[in-house]
Amino acid sequence: MKNLIASTIENLFNNYYLMKKIVIIAALILTSTAVYSQKSENLFNGKDLSNWNFVVKDNNVPASEVFTVRDGLIHISGQPFGYMYTKKKYSNFKLHVEWRWPVQQEKSNSGIFLLIEEAKNPFPNGIECQLQEGNAGDFIMLGGSKLMEYQKKPGDEKSPRFPRLNKNNPSSEKPFGEWNAANIFVRDGVITVFINGVYQNMGTNPNREGYVALQSEGKQVEFRNVTISALD
Repeated sequence: MKNLIASTIENLFNNYYLMKKIVIIAALILTSTAVYSQKSENLFNGKDLSNWNFVVKDNNVPASEVFTVRDGLIHISGQPFGYMYTKKKYSNFKLHVEWRWPVQQEKSNSGIFLLIEEAKNPFPNGIECQLQEGNAGDFIMLGGSKLMEYQKKPGDEKSPRFPRLNKNNPSSEKPFGEWNAANIFVRDGVITVFINGVYQNMGTNPNREGYVALQSEGKQVEFRNVTISALD
């Protein structure tokens, strides 16, 4: 009887949590143009990277060799690993980022870091919205960060160094050379990601505030129209 009661309570909780997620996602879809302040902050001015700080793995080369501006676009070389991050922390925001792969390359890779606690080298404590080709929208838990929705896989005796919470829908990415758009909503630690207008993921992080970053991870990538808006 006790097992039955416990199982019933667990099912009720899971169903409640699922319905809560559905309601949040539906609300974001229906009100995506109205739930945030109309005043957006441009994190990239199209001319230089004065709004950003930089981390390069092991400080092997100057950041200016990895992160540059070309033809009004942010160009990241991918080597060495690292990231460029905002000069201030943000909470309760909508982040809009557009990216593309400028050259044909195998397994193009980059990411958007969210809710970074501290800028550590080479990986901070934060949540990565994966941009890796074919996997855009996956969540990667960096530097010991956590997502409440993540469940350790059966038989996985050791937790992976970078646990992953897979996206919910098939890839919604565009072909090589075309621009993709990520719209990411962060409210009270709940991160919701849309890739090219398609809902892909939701996760809950204990952090409520942090830096935002764009990653250098082995492959060339370009970014434009990087804006952040405070949620009402």
